[in-house]
Amino acid sequence: MSVVSLLGVKILNNPAPFDAKYQFEITFECLEPLQRDLEWKLTYVGSATSSEHDQELDSLLVGPIPVGVNKFIFEADSPDLKRIPTSEILGVTVILLSCSYDDREFVRVGYYVNNEYDNEEMNDDPPAKPVIEKVRRNILAEKPRVTRFAIKWDTEDSAPAEFPPEQPEADAVEEDGTAYGAEEAELEAAEAEAEVAEGVKEDKEDEEMGGADDTAGPAAAKAEDDESDAGSEDLEAESSGSEEEDIEEEEGEGEADEDMDMGEDAQQTSTGKEPAIQGQHQGEVMVH
Repeated sequence: MSVVSLLGVKILNNPAPFDAKYQFEITFECLEPLQRDLEWKLTYVGSATSSEHDQELDSLLVGPIPVGVNKFIFEADSPDLKRIPTSEILGVTVILLSCSYDDREFVRVGYYVNNEYDNEEMNDDPPAKPVIEKVRRNILAEKPRVTRFAIKWDTEDSAPAEFPPEQPEADAVEEDGTAYGAEEAELEAAEAEAEVAEGVKEDKEDEEMGGADDTAGPAAAKAEDDESDAGSEDLEAESSGSEEEDIEEEEGEGEADEDMDMGEDAQQTSTGKEPAIQGQHQGEVMVH
């Protein structure tokens, strides 16, 4: 746990001319009495491509620090133009406000800074050599980037651990990878057993269906033979019946011919036979 906590930073002069001083109102809280002072620094990043152009604008020692909430004003000079590349004066850059205890940095606040001319004409067509008197800086105070670091304060107990603490009980716990692999193996074995059981079940069903076909085969064949025999018998009966009718018709026709040859003398006899002949012709029509 940090002994000093940064509560807030307020920029007093923003926006401001490029060569004006930086002014910050800083509020922090101290939880324990400190043996040394706090050192505050403001750094200007002169170039985005190299740290060689970074320059420390100012530093301030604050102490002794009473326990509780504290507030002070931190002022810093503007950057030295000679240490900034000409092409990097205008545009967006960064300033860093940091605090250290016993040369150990424990908090850092970064702000974006936009440097531009105070009129649109010069911004649209900037001169080859920057005119510093016309350049204004605007710090994006609404979007700071705060970074905190764990450090050792006055006691050894406050020092951060260099290595993770030992956890013997964690070594006894089975690794997630091993447990996960065992679960996968069990799942695969269960799926394999299910597939084997399903295959055996399908084989049994095929065998039962095959046995049913074999059992029903002779009976079905016999039934089909009986049906075919019965059909042939009916056809034979029908054919024999039709032959007998044909024979009767031929006999009737022969008798009719003989009756016709007998002449007028046998008219009474032939007249008695005419109804029989007509009946035979009617039967022939019915058969067809």
